[in-house]
Amino acid sequence: MKARFKPKFNIRKGDSVVVISGDDKDLSKPRTVKQVLVEESRVIVEGVNMITKHSKPSAQNTKGGIIKKEAPIHISNVMLYDAAQKSGARVTRERKDGKTTLVFKTKKTQGGK
Repeated sequence: MKARFKPKFNIRKGDSVVVISGDDKDLSKPRTVKQVLVEESRVIVEGVNMITKHSKPSAQNTKGGIIKKEAPIHISNVMLYDAAQKSGARVTRERKDGKTTLVFKTKKTQGGK
């Protein structure tokens, strides 16, 4: 992504998220973020988007074989998990005393019907 400004995401490494779209969609099961790829707007989530990689024998891996690992998914396909609501929730940033904190939006504060 060639952008003038570096994007800011609310999701960081170690956060609990739920997958809201795709093959691994599960709105009730929280998963852990392993890595955030800011330049590509993608995240690697534990146990999501598993791929199989075939590796030849080498000095480090003398046997070779098939390796299963996580592939990145787009950051828009995950949502932060709120333990109080036991589901995914939207967040907003609030500044207090010069520090930015994330605050979960509840159903009442989101507006709507």
